[in-house]
Order: sequence, then C-alpha cells, then structure tokens
Amino acid sequence: MTRLIPAIVGLFALTFSGQPTHVEAADRPNVIFFIADDVSWNDYGCYGNPAARTPHIDALAKNGIRFDQAYLTASSCSPSRSSIITGRYPHNNGKAAELHQPISWNIPWFPELLRDAGYFTAISGKHHMTATKGPKGETRPKPFDSVDGGRSKGNSGGHANWVKTTEDRPKDKPFFFWFAAYDAHRGWDADRQWGADRYGPMHKAKDVIVPPFLVDDQATREDLASYYNEVTRFDHYIGAVVAELKRQGELDNTLIFVLADNGRPFPRAKTRIHDSGMKTALVAHWPKGIKKAGLASDSLVSVIDLAPTVLSAAGLKPTPSMQGVSMQPLFENSSSAIRKYAFSEHNWHDYEAHGRGIRGNGFLFMKNSRPYLALQGPADSVRSPSHVSLQAKRDAQKLTAAQKDVFLAPRPSVELYDLKSDPHQLNNLAGKAKFAAQRKQLASVLETWIDETHDSVPEDISHDSFARETGKALNKKDYRQTTPGEDRNASSTNAPGPR
Repeated sequence: MTRLIPAIVGLFALTFSGQPTHVEAADRPNVIFFIADDVSWNDYGCYGNPAARTPHIDALAKNGIRFDQAYLTASSCSPSRSSIITGRYPHNNGKAAELHQPISWNIPWFPELLRDAGYFTAISGKHHMTATKGPKGETRPKPFDSVDGGRSKGNSGGHANWVKTTEDRPKDKPFFFWFAAYDAHRGWDADRQWGADRYGPMHKAKDVIVPPFLVDDQATREDLASYYNEVTRFDHYIGAVVAELKRQGELDNTLIFVLADNGRPFPRAKTRIHDSGMKTALVAHWPKGIKKAGLASDSLVSVIDLAPTVLSAAGLKPTPSMQGVSMQPLFENSSSAIRKYAFSEHNWHDYEAHGRGIRGNGFLFMKNSRPYLALQGPADSVRSPSHVSLQAKRDAQKLTAAQKDVFLAPRPSVELYDLKSDPHQLNNLAGKAKFAAQRKQLASVLETWIDETHDSVPEDISHDSFARETGKALNKKDYRQTTPGEDRNASSTNAPGPR
C-alpha cells in the first residue's frame, strides 16, 4: 500500500495537470483560430454572398464543415473574445461582460491548459483580453508562449506575422495559434494598404449587397466596398498560412476554425442580438478529424463550445468552469444535435444597454431591459457614412420600416422572430396569438438560464459614454457601474443553464 500511494498521487496530478488523457501525444492535433474583427456571417462567398471574395475560406469550407447555425454570446469585441477563450457566458466572466473589461482571475483560459500539456501557444494580432488579479495578487498561468500585435510597415491588419509564427514555431511540439485580425474594424486601412498582386482587384461599390435596413446610396455602397476589401485581406492571410501548413506537411492534422467576434460595424449589426450582429460564420477544417468533409451543418452551436472542443480533440478534459459542450460529435456526423438552445447577451458597449436572447426550435426570442433606448449601434458605426445616410433619410421622413428600427425608441421589451422565414428579423411575432406557445416556451427557458447562471440587471448599470446622435465621446469619468451578474457573484458560478 505504501508503494501504491506515490503512484496514485502521481496519477491524480497527471489527470489534473493538463496532460493528455485520451490522445497520444504524437497524435494530438495542432489548432488554429482565425478570428475576424467585426464581420457578419453572410459576408463570405461560402455563405452565399456573390459579391464577397473569400476563396481561401471557401476552400476550407468545401473540404471541412460550414456551420449554418453558429452563434456568439456577445456582439461586442472583448466580451465575445473573452467568452470564446474561457468557454463561459460574458456575465459569468466577471467585469469582462462589458467592453474593455478584464476576465475574473479565477477563470481558466483554454490556451493555458494546452500550454501546460506541452503545446506551443501563440497569439498574433488583436488580443483584447485581460484578467484581474486575485485578492492576494494572484495571476493566471501564462496562456501564450508568444504574443505579438501582428502589424508591420504597410500592414496594420493584424496578420503580418501569421506566416512567420507558423514558420518559426518549435517543430517538436503541437501548436495552438490564436490568429486575430483587426480586419474589418473601422477605420478602414486595407484601401490605402492595398496590393492588387496580393489581394486582387478592389471591390466595387456597384457590386456590394446592401441589406434592407441600410440606405442604398453611393456613400453606403462605398462604405460596404471598403469593408469587403478588409474581409478579402483577412481571407488572403488565411490562405498564406494554409499554404505554409501544406509545405510543412501539417495541414491534415491541424484543426482550423474560422469565425468572427461580432457582426459588421454598420447600423443594426454590431452590438445587436439579431443575426446581423450575433450570428457568426464558423468553418471547421481538419482532414484527420472530420469524418465526412464538404458538408453544411444545420446543428445549433455556440462559441462557448469551442474551448471544450479543442481540449477534447487534444485529449484533455474541459474544466468544470466551461459552460459549453464539445462539438466533436459533429465531426463524426454533422447533423448531430449537441444543444437545443443558444444564448446571447448585449451589455454596455459605448452605450447603456441590457438585452438577452435565446435561439431554439428555429426562433429567436429577445428580452430588452432598456426598451426606452434606441439600439443605434456602437459609436464607430454612428460616425460612419452609412449611419449618416440613415440620419439624412430619417430627417427627410423617408425611412422604410426596416431602416426606422435603427432609431426606434421606445422599443418592444420582447421580440420573437422566425429565423427561417425572416432572415433579417424584421417581423416581430411576439404579439401574434399564433406564436404564443413559442414565445412562452422560449421565455421560460431564458428565465431558467438567467436564474441558473446568476445573471442580473443591476440597478446601477453602466451609462452612455458617447453621444447617441454623433458618436462623439462624452468624456465622462463615472459611466462604469455594476456589470450584469456581478451582484450575484456570477463569475464564481459554473452552472451552464439549459443547453
């Protein structure tokens, strides 16, 4: 028995120290996340946009899986990224529920676990994630071996060092790369840094797709064309990394995910719970791990499922803190069901806000705790030519019903949409008797999720820090207040709620 004790202790330590438990070290896949900044789900060729030029992402989808019901937990940069890296809902990450705020120190980041298990980990490009210190000055373990901003002379898009990082990595370790572009965040820089020899011809204003909630004028079209250029540049560097992986013979055993942190930086997109803000393109490519490639999956997935998926693929156990579920069953059968519901939240991002959404059974149900405020979009969108065109049409009293929604106040406190028949979510069914059962059921599940995950609507919620009409900074110092869930200690709660 005395001899067994050290062995038992050693086994216990191995199991919980991040060492592989299911997959042999030599078989562990490499993993790369390509994360776009402010790109909507339908701005890629493989998602049916005939004007978008994304040949490299399209090729990954053709030889992998395209997920058609993939949703973010927040349509806001840092809360979304923090949610992806922890596998937790924004309000369960502490202050990180709001833009530019840190993740609570007690919450693991999945790259820490990969690094502890022998992976070389690197982040190149936009980071946007920080952590608080513990009450005694405790800090999180180091998540990345290499950190760089991904910029160089003539390329401020965040992807300048992606290929170099892939080339220079230690060759005796599996690797995890968090490759995060600044494309397509405003202001546009791809136009002035364009090289036709690299990216092809620039997009033309006449070819873009103008959604019904924007004004179809020259200013908006040129704005969208510049945005498309950013998406194409993002795609180019994905292709460059894929080519380098092929050269090294590593592509077949590299699990690649392509996604974005939130929707495009235009009115009625970024910061919205509607699909234009919260739905993400999600492409998975892994020749050794995906049983049947070239399929589109209609299974509901959330980005909090990515962390447990990567850990499971690497032979590691997801931590109890992770509220998502592994997507690996979808690699075996793309039509498998891993969850019934996907939840999203909208908290402070430049402006006071508190909204919650649930998707399930083909419907989106939303609850707005600030119905007296318009949802005009973040400050950079308010300053955009596209928003100015809407304002001019508003002042001339010529807005369509879809366009009026950008400025609508007060708003409905609850909204219900049929996602299949109403892809832009323009027809609110919440008051229709025919859909009372769907509304009641989704509202009940949403309330269960709010209760079990310790979500809340604090009385002293964060206030506007930008002018709603101009997007100019108000230069306030006291706009930060209590974040959702903070008053219920949500950062210490691991309950996932319904899934």
